[in-house]
Amino acid sequence: MADEIEVSLNEIKDEASDRAVPFVDGVRKLMLAAVGAVAMTRDEMEQFVGRLVDRGEVAEREAKTLLNDVLSRRKREVEHVADEAESRVETRLEQVLNRMNIPSKRDIDELSDKIAQLSARVEELKKSRNA
Repeated sequence: MADEIEVSLNEIKDEASDRAVPFVDGVRKLMLAAVGAVAMTRDEMEQFVGRLVDRGEVAEREAKTLLNDVLSRRKREVEHVADEAESRVETRLEQVLNRMNIPSKRDIDELSDKIAQLSARVEELKKSRNA
């Protein structure tokens, strides 16, 4: 019986991961596009600061400090936005899976733990009856 339940859980897990792959690929492409946009912005900022240095409006040392500060701030902002987007995607994906009655990994893990506990309890009862 435990083998049948375990096989069923594995089948459900495989189905869920197969359906999630196109969605995850889309999110990955979106994130890569965001990183590309940030990289392009960095190039533009470096060019702008380079022009200021060439004109003598800003010292080279100040320009490097300014650029590093702006890039550090930008990096933190991008990381924050990425974390927020990841959280939102996870929440939405979980909602979609719930609507489709597909258990989440957490649900499957909880069921697996309960099955393991019940199996251990059954073994204990078998041993106590045989003793």
